[in-house]
Amino acid sequence: MFRFTTDPIASAALRATLEDPACGGHACFEGWVRDHNEGRQVMRLEYEAFEPLAIKEGERILAEATARFGVERAICVHRLGPLGIGETAVWVGVSARHRHEAFLACRYIIDEVKHRVPIWKKEHYESGDSGWVNCERCAAPLSVPADAAHPQAGGHHHDHGHVAPVAADYSRQMALKEVGAAGQAKLKHSSVLVVGCGGLGVPAMTYLAAAGIGRLGLADADRLEASNLHRQPLYALADVGRPKVELAALRLRALNPEVALTLHPVRLDAYTAPDILAGYDLIIDCTDNISGKLVLNDVCVRLGKPIVFASVYQYEGQLQVVRPDRGPCLRCIWPEAARDGLLGNCAEAGVLGPVPGVLGNLQALEALKLLLDLPGQLGEDLVMVDLLSLAITRLRARRAPDCPDHGRSRTAAEGADGAADSDIEIDFDSLEEAAEAGFEVIDIREVPEVAAQPACCSRIRCIPMGELLYAAPGAPAGRCLLVCSGGVRSLAAARELRARGRAEVFSLRGGLAALTRGAMA
Repeated sequence: MFRFTTDPIASAALRATLEDPACGGHACFEGWVRDHNEGRQVMRLEYEAFEPLAIKEGERILAEATARFGVERAICVHRLGPLGIGETAVWVGVSARHRHEAFLACRYIIDEVKHRVPIWKKEHYESGDSGWVNCERCAAPLSVPADAAHPQAGGHHHDHGHVAPVAADYSRQMALKEVGAAGQAKLKHSSVLVVGCGGLGVPAMTYLAAAGIGRLGLADADRLEASNLHRQPLYALADVGRPKVELAALRLRALNPEVALTLHPVRLDAYTAPDILAGYDLIIDCTDNISGKLVLNDVCVRLGKPIVFASVYQYEGQLQVVRPDRGPCLRCIWPEAARDGLLGNCAEAGVLGPVPGVLGNLQALEALKLLLDLPGQLGEDLVMVDLLSLAITRLRARRAPDCPDHGRSRTAAEGADGAADSDIEIDFDSLEEAAEAGFEVIDIREVPEVAAQPACCSRIRCIPMGELLYAAPGAPAGRCLLVCSGGVRSLAAARELRARGRAEVFSLRGGLAALTRGAMA
């Protein structure tokens, strides 16, 4: 039985429910609210949980403990709401035929609850500050003697006793004649920056950390969203809302404490990227927007740094390695790259989780090939992968005559272009207000999107973006406001139309989502 309560936990009453004349052992755990955390004085706590999911996961944990250790009964009760110092926040109780199984099951339950159940606590400090904290803590490794299996459970080998920490073991990759001890030493003295800790970045940084890269940099300014998790399994539902670089560092340190991690919780642009990239031997681009990729390309070309690119669109992916000392760069292949928003990202086009997983793993592999100087490096080829048919196409690319000079000039031009966005994006409290101000309001979402979420305005035209840009002879010629779900596509389309001479085209900042948030506020 797993449940939440807003009332004080009655430990004696809970113990009574575990009494069973067939049981010779009973163990319980009580978690109390303490008055400090990481050197800060705590005055009180608040607990919240996503109850439908939390209860299901809690019941699953109790069922697992019962099956693995052969216990007779197991209970877990967790408080929600405000708690004072010294109050019981969580109570776990187990009764079993033997004391050893009771101890193991109790420890298993509390550790798994802390790892898996979406519970958050808000700490209120003496200074007046407060903050939500994920309740997850890394449990110590556990192991159990072979003779501890309960006969009724049919025997088990789940680790549940303390063991001494062990050093990272690279013996399997060192067994490769191309790697060996010398290659492992190369990795230890190498530094790699992974830009983007999302669907591509998760597998890339995980395998690089596991391989024993000496210093691994992580650059990402985003916080985890629930919609990320199907393609970013390094994180957990309880992590939602926390910075990705911090979450990634927590997991990677647990995976390999020998790797030195440097966190860059910033969005890299033409101004911040040069100083950061200069400190690494190799860059891996795991971003999801073309402007970010071009900035990294240009900076790496100027600095002479190799960079491994990958991109994903629905069921397809592309992989490219840029080495400034040889071969083409990103701009050689895409001299007039599409503006952000004209090509759908994962949020708008959709993606299956394993697709970026495959591409991110390939990025890690190419990075290791470069660092270890292995044969089969990608070189001048652009690799295109179709994950539905498993077809792989290699396209030979050529270096543009003016590379890398064009990269240097383009970066400055993009910085000037980005500064004009403040003139393109405008705010309104409603679409009716925009229409009354003399704008022709155009919804550029696709037809299924409009049907699923109609815009609440009678004075609006629906012209999908592709049709507006490339196929609509009757596109408006006057002052118009473009609208989409989140403001990304409308901004891109407005930029494109302005580049064609349409100076009176604007984009609704934040899209329909901003209007919804404003109405709720």
